[in-house]
Amino acid sequence: MLTSIAQAAYVVAAVLFVLSLAGLARQETARRGNVLGMVGMGLALGATVILAADTSERPVLVTMLLVALVLAIGASVGTWRARTVEMTQMPELIAILHSFVGLAAVLVGFNSYLTSEPAIVHDVEVFLGVLIGAVTFTGSIVAYLKLAAKIRSAPLVLPARNVLNLVAIVVSLGLGVWFVLGGGVLPLLVMTGIALALGWHLVAAIGGGDMPVVVSMLNSYSGWAAAAAGLMLSNDLLIITGALVGSSGAILSYIMCRAMNRSFVSVILGGFGTEGGTVTAGDQQGEHRETFAADVAEQLAAARSVVIVPGYGMAVAKAQYPVAELVARLRGLGVEVRFGVHPVAGRMPGHMNVLLAEAKVPYDIVLEMDEINDDLPETDIVLVIGANDVVNPAALDDPTSPIAGMPVLEVWHARQVVVFKRSMATGYAGVQNPLFFRENTAMLFGDAKEQTEAILAALRAHAELA
Repeated sequence: MLTSIAQAAYVVAAVLFVLSLAGLARQETARRGNVLGMVGMGLALGATVILAADTSERPVLVTMLLVALVLAIGASVGTWRARTVEMTQMPELIAILHSFVGLAAVLVGFNSYLTSEPAIVHDVEVFLGVLIGAVTFTGSIVAYLKLAAKIRSAPLVLPARNVLNLVAIVVSLGLGVWFVLGGGVLPLLVMTGIALALGWHLVAAIGGGDMPVVVSMLNSYSGWAAAAAGLMLSNDLLIITGALVGSSGAILSYIMCRAMNRSFVSVILGGFGTEGGTVTAGDQQGEHRETFAADVAEQLAAARSVVIVPGYGMAVAKAQYPVAELVARLRGLGVEVRFGVHPVAGRMPGHMNVLLAEAKVPYDIVLEMDEINDDLPETDIVLVIGANDVVNPAALDDPTSPIAGMPVLEVWHARQVVVFKRSMATGYAGVQNPLFFRENTAMLFGDAKEQTEAILAALRAHAELA
């Protein structure tokens, strides 16, 4: 009876997950999609607990106490992390969470092999689950370390790296055949070690500019790892949800690769078949010109059209609220103000939209790169707030650059560009930006929030004098 109830709950949860994905596809229905996903996960968790109580060989009370203990630990850690994480830390949090899924798949695989009767189909499931899980585990850890700036974001280029990846894959396939034919636990252990090294190398070989695609790719890997775990556990819901996550992550990665003019196969294989450019982190390309808040305020007051390009620096400084206030004041003066947001590049694809929505910026003036680029030559002034790589002309002009070929916001075509930046340091991709040294570019140094507030104060003073 309990098993039937749990299976019915699984079916309902699966439907809710599909509806959740459909809701998340549009900004207008995103909140509803999140709610449906949470309800579905609640049902799935409840059904899993019921199944555990019904099928466990331990006394029901002992089983429930163990489940309650695990849930209490997980809920406590998850609640604490959710309450303390900064918006700027979300990508690295997502990356490290993917590692948990990979590790779980590895542990489930070994447990399933050691506790189940040998069978060819089951052994294939175990092998694939451990392989995908191990790659996901170490790959996600490297992605986390890069995003958290604990290791260099530049790609690791080992001699014959493509050959190394290919050898690792071929050897793993050979070990898989040995394992399925009754080789015991040894080929599984050897493959696990190779897969851990492969996952590390695949992500380490990808540069910081492509990390958003990597996180999406790891999301796909974690989904397939979960599906493999579901096959090993004969859990239909885990198979369905894993397949949904895996396929949607793969589709998103493909879309992001197209948006960034990157090869999908190259990225998922750690830059296979590409040589990559040379990182030129500290090369100066001329003299930069500095400006100040009062001067920027005067230019904005005289402008007819303004475009704002927000970036990671705006998120770090938590400048979205004074930026929103600046927009409201300029629009009150009759100035046309719009935002230009890169759809992919940077540490946080999509997060700029979230931050601006949080600050109550009208959604209809937040445009993607393709929508705004054609209007930039007719724009009086562009404010680049904490963005770097997404406005770098080297992506178009320098074929040797690590970000070569990546579509960018062509802000240099505007009459005047003001770049909000703490210093002349390079962006996350580690590439110098020639934009900073152009004649129509001025650098506004300092904290983005403080400088925006200073511009607001100057605008108020200008209005009072007028």
